[in-house]
Amino acid sequence: MTPTSFRVLSVIGAGAWGTALAHLLATKGFSIRLWAHEPEVAETIQRTRENSWYLPEVVLPNSIQATISLPDCVQGTDVILLAAPSHAMANMVKQLNLLLKEPLPIIIATKGIEEGTLQLMSQVVESHLPASWHPFITILSGPSFASEVSRWKPTTILLAGRDFNLVNGLQQAFITPQFRVYAGRDMIGAQLGGALKNVMAIGAGVVDGLDLGSNARAALITRGLAEMIRLGRAMGADVSTFYGLSGLGDLVLTCTGTLSRNYQVGMQLAKGANMTTVRSTTRTVAEGVPTSRAAMALAERYHVDMPIVRGVFQMLFEGRNPRHIVTDLMSRLAKGETDGLFSVSTATFGPRAHS
Repeated sequence: MTPTSFRVLSVIGAGAWGTALAHLLATKGFSIRLWAHEPEVAETIQRTRENSWYLPEVVLPNSIQATISLPDCVQGTDVILLAAPSHAMANMVKQLNLLLKEPLPIIIATKGIEEGTLQLMSQVVESHLPASWHPFITILSGPSFASEVSRWKPTTILLAGRDFNLVNGLQQAFITPQFRVYAGRDMIGAQLGGALKNVMAIGAGVVDGLDLGSNARAALITRGLAEMIRLGRAMGADVSTFYGLSGLGDLVLTCTGTLSRNYQVGMQLAKGANMTTVRSTTRTVAEGVPTSRAAMALAERYHVDMPIVRGVFQMLFEGRNPRHIVTDLMSRLAKGETDGLFSVSTATFGPRAHS
């Protein structure tokens, strides 16, 4: 698989991220079909060459054709890029399964965990496609605000998949002087990092909303990474993935960048907003909200301690006061810093070790 072996790419999902990726690929000379859920979005793109709903002030090339017809979007395509919200992924793939006859490369750009099944997005896609399709599935994840990618700000990202030849071919299709793509194999780690960092970003928004300071935000990022690693180990991920772009890189971005939707949710919670108010203030999906529920369930399934995830879940779904959550986190029993991170503990401290 090389970039010259495909010409037409179908992007499913015309939110900010899907549109930014369509814009990126169109500027590399590919013919892009962009599927939008909302007729108004498709019509506006076709008429004005701008997605004013989700990615305003970015001029979209004429090689991007927006549509609300999924059959039209995927007919004769060479590659499918999935950027639909996580809650819509299963239904979308069911429809694609009826439309597509031959296996094609599939790039999953959605970051999330399906609530009902607790499946990662690749598992959702695999469960609704024949086994012959599974080797063609790849994951795109990493620190990448859509608005910055579309304005050619330097960005690095991870593309992970089982077939390294396929990954290398797709890597070359995406890569530009401003958009650097690294190749990897750990699909589980790439997806967990991309999903769980959204939960931590809500926590970071709370920390900043309560004006707890830079020390507290740094602590949340560090201990949040520890929670991600613990769950990743239990689920079979490569721990080193969490120190890379789809783990630490994405975590730092979303916990420190005000462009993050999830960070903004945390800010609103800190200022006393409830979930009804939060949901009514934006068209875009904050994936960290449903992911916190799924992550809490995965932590229980794998018997993994995830106190920050638990705290975010309690704020979102149990109405607990953010300041009380912070007090609980700071009052936990002291323990070794690396407890639970490695198969053999490296901690030598006693029960009075620093927390």
